[in-house]
Amino acid sequence: MQDLTRSKPKPLLEVQGKPLIVHRLEALSRAGFCEVVINVSYLGYQIKALLGTGEHWGVSIVYSEEMRPLETGGGIYQALSHLGDTPFLIVNADLWTDFDFKKLLQTFEDDTLAHLVLVDNPSHHEQGDFCFDEVTRNVWLPDPGLSDEKCLPRLTYSGISILHPKLFADVSCEKFPLRDVLVSAMQKGQVTGEYFNGTWVDVGTRERLQKLQS
Repeated sequence: MQDLTRSKPKPLLEVQGKPLIVHRLEALSRAGFCEVVINVSYLGYQIKALLGTGEHWGVSIVYSEEMRPLETGGGIYQALSHLGDTPFLIVNADLWTDFDFKKLLQTFEDDTLAHLVLVDNPSHHEQGDFCFDEVTRNVWLPDPGLSDEKCLPRLTYSGISILHPKLFADVSCEKFPLRDVLVSAMQKGQVTGEYFNGTWVDVGTRERLQKLQS
């Protein structure tokens, strides 16, 4: 993707005539979300220039500027001051999906620190991320010592989730992957999930982007 993202950030790549991030904003607005925090880093000024305050899409946008790479967890941790003390929705801006964000508003349980939307493993990530029990809705990290049969189904984290600020209570550094705090919460049984079998594409390569244009 470097040739495509050399002069613009990936969330501004277009599908069906609109930047990916605009598709996400429209979906969030339709689902009833009105306050949005956007983490910006590489060429982030372009995102700010396009989206502004979000008024055009019926939302209010606040930007959290990542001055140096903080990884997936560090970027959220830095933005906590904008997110309040109640659970909040996380969605990667470079996804293509028809997931209904409205349904997530009723899924978070009181003793939960994270609720993940899980999808089938794409060809570029065949091993998946986490195990999922559809009955208990618990999500956990597979034990490498167990056979696959004992931890099925093993699914991929979609980049869509609801997180509680308390998930980051024990963080002691600024730069870290989200997976680190999720695994810690999983060990305490505080991560739930749901399986989504609708349209979902991680737009990480030119080929995947081109397929969406057809």
